[in-house]
Amino acid sequence: MFQNELISPTVQMSEKPQPRRKTKKPPRFLCVCLNPTIQKTIVFDKIEPGEVNRTSNWRIDAAGKGIIPTRILTQLGEKAIHLTQLGGPTRSWFLAMCAADGISVEWVESGAPIRFCTTLIEEAEGRITELVEESLPVASETSDDLVERFADLVNQADAVLLSGTIADGIVQGTMARFARIAWDIGAHLYLDIKKQDLLDCLKYHPVCAKPNLEELAQTLGLPYAEVRKEHSARKLVEEQGKRFFDEYGTYLVVTRGAESTLYWDGQRLCEYPVQPITVRNPIGSGDAFGAGLARILERHGSIHEAVAEGTRLGGLNATQLRPGTLFS
Repeated sequence: MFQNELISPTVQMSEKPQPRRKTKKPPRFLCVCLNPTIQKTIVFDKIEPGEVNRTSNWRIDAAGKGIIPTRILTQLGEKAIHLTQLGGPTRSWFLAMCAADGISVEWVESGAPIRFCTTLIEEAEGRITELVEESLPVASETSDDLVERFADLVNQADAVLLSGTIADGIVQGTMARFARIAWDIGAHLYLDIKKQDLLDCLKYHPVCAKPNLEELAQTLGLPYAEVRKEHSARKLVEEQGKRFFDEYGTYLVVTRGAESTLYWDGQRLCEYPVQPITVRNPIGSGDAFGAGLARILERHGSIHEAVAEGTRLGGLNATQLRPGTLFS
C-alpha cells in the first residue's frame, strides 16, 4: 500500500546490506553506451517557424548517454573508460573531441556513421527543443565484437554503468550479456536503461537502476499519462522500488525533471527535492545524476548521499550550455 508519509533523506536508518568493494582504492568505472552521438547545440533569441533563422552562437560536442557520465566522472577526478561502437567519416572527429576532453574511449568498428542530435535553445522563450536522429544499422558482427571487448575491459573495472538505447542492428540481449559478465567477475552494475534491456539485467542484481518516470512507465508497459500525477507516481515507485530491492537487492531511483526525485531506500519511499536553478541546457543532466549516484555508492556512501550528489551534479550540468559537463 502507498504510504502518504515520506521520510527525509537526512533521516538515518539501517539499510539492507549491499555488496561493497573491500579495497579502499578509488573505484574504476566502465561506462557503456551502444548509441553514440555528436551533439549540436544552437542558441537563438527566438525561432520564427517557417523563416530563415540565423545565429553565431552554437557548439558541437561528443555526447550520448555513455560519453556524458564518463566526462562527468573524469571531471571529478575518477578513472573512467567509455566503451561504444563507431563508424563512418566522423569517427576520427568524434574521437578527437573525446581526447580533447581527456575522455578514455574504447570502441569497435561498426560501419555505421555516428548520428547527430540537435538542441535548439530559444532564450527569450525559455524553450528547449531536442531533435533526435535514430541510428543507422551497424554491421552484423558488432554485437559479438562489443561483448568480446567488454570482457577484456571489465577486468579493469570495479563498477559498470550501462546507459541508453541500443543502435539499430545491435542484437537484443547484448546489454544482458554485459551484465552477466560483470556479475560473474563481481563488478558492480548500475543501470540507466529502459524497457526489455532493464528487465533482462535485473537478474544480475544491479546496485541501482535509475530510469526517469516516463522510462519506468515504458518499461512496465504503462501509459505515462496514468502515472504522471503525484499520487500515482509515488505509488508506482514505492511498489516497484520494494520489488526491485526485495527480489534483486537493487535500489530504484526515479528522476522527474524539475520535480523531486523518488526512490526506495530498502525500507520505505523517500524523496529528494530539486533546487530551483536557472536552466541553460538540461541535456545530459540525467546522465550526470547517474554518474553521481554510482560514484557515491562506490565510495561507500548511503543511497541518500548518492541521490543528493546526483541531484547536485544534474543541477550543475543544467546551468552550462555544453551538454554533459560541470563547468565551462
